[in-house]
Amino acid sequence: MNKITFFSTLLGVYLITAGLSYVVFSRTGNNANPVNTTESSELEKTRAQIEAAPKTEECPLNGQMFTKLERDIWIDRRPMAIVIENSLDARPQSGMSKADVIYEVVAEGGITRFLNIFYCGAAAEDIAVGPIRSARIYLINVASEYGEKPLFVHFGGANNICKDCPRGIKTPGTVAKEVMALERLIDMGWRHGSGNALDGGANVSYPAIKRDQTRLGTVSAWEHSAIGSTDLLFKLGVQRGFGSAADKGKKWIDTFTQWTFKDGKAVASPTASTISFEFWRNKPDYDVSWSFDASQNLYKRSNGGKPHTDWELDKPQLATKNVVVQFVKEKGPVDKELHMYYEVVGTGKAKVFQNGEVIEATWKKPTQFARTVFTDSKGAEIAFVRGGIFIELVPDGNEITYN
Repeated sequence: MNKITFFSTLLGVYLITAGLSYVVFSRTGNNANPVNTTESSELEKTRAQIEAAPKTEECPLNGQMFTKLERDIWIDRRPMAIVIENSLDARPQSGMSKADVIYEVVAEGGITRFLNIFYCGAAAEDIAVGPIRSARIYLINVASEYGEKPLFVHFGGANNICKDCPRGIKTPGTVAKEVMALERLIDMGWRHGSGNALDGGANVSYPAIKRDQTRLGTVSAWEHSAIGSTDLLFKLGVQRGFGSAADKGKKWIDTFTQWTFKDGKAVASPTASTISFEFWRNKPDYDVSWSFDASQNLYKRSNGGKPHTDWELDKPQLATKNVVVQFVKEKGPVDKELHMYYEVVGTGKAKVFQNGEVIEATWKKPTQFARTVFTDSKGAEIAFVRGGIFIELVPDGNEITYN
């Protein structure tokens, strides 16, 4: 097949799926993804018993303890990675306080974006999550740590397709090959009509992902309005064959490399009670600070000088047991659309904050699907304190201030 035929075919598939998605999004009924009311009723009966049950089950993603009832819910699922934006108009986001692991990295222009990993923390209730935004290559590389085909929820992505361009392809240099996220998803076999890449702009429709321009009480721009339902997205994944089972009779967790975990306790004299850094200079709205609460042994997050809260779930401030600053090589802008590229495969330096102190660390991820492992100065793997893990993918060389 020559290049012109290939790209014409690719464009045709993309336009057809996008058109179908638009039609479904335009409808107001539930026909696109009907809800089994009997199944939902049984789930709610189970959830009603969670609060009184003992927490005896370890989450394989962050070591936090949950009830057996919650484990019975998540055990039929697989991890779900959701791309959530961090532009000023998107704040406060929805649902991030229930993610098991969160990654933050620049998308473009110093504006950061999050990859939220949902699994255990989303078992006790259906969570509204968003605003969902477009994929980046390095977010795909991070999501790949959670199985060969985790659920990857996004809304479009960097690509080289153009319906008004000659042969349907953007002119050379407009988008660099190394950042073409949609093309990468196609090559990986994730992106098709029933794939594990759940794209709100192509193969996922209402009500699993819906538009809500009044989420924050005022009318937001269309691009900030895509909100997902964790229950419906997990359910859609199971319907497509992406539940707990994987290939050749194995479960996704059979090949998953877990981090090690430990019980935490705040040190008597913290040496890292505050943490602060910037991603890019002259972008103060995206500067980050973490404040240590010794009474709860966790770090509370502020973004742009303000407490970073979750719009849902009684609007808590985002907090975590572990803050990881992972230094990554920054490249870009690499093309005319000003895309950035961050290298999350390889090795580099890191700082792990927990219990009120810091551990100088090294990170290593030899391949796309390998688990990133953090080791101390002696080469021993660092155990995370049971609970949330927040990984900041900061450009190599940036200064991190803590005391």
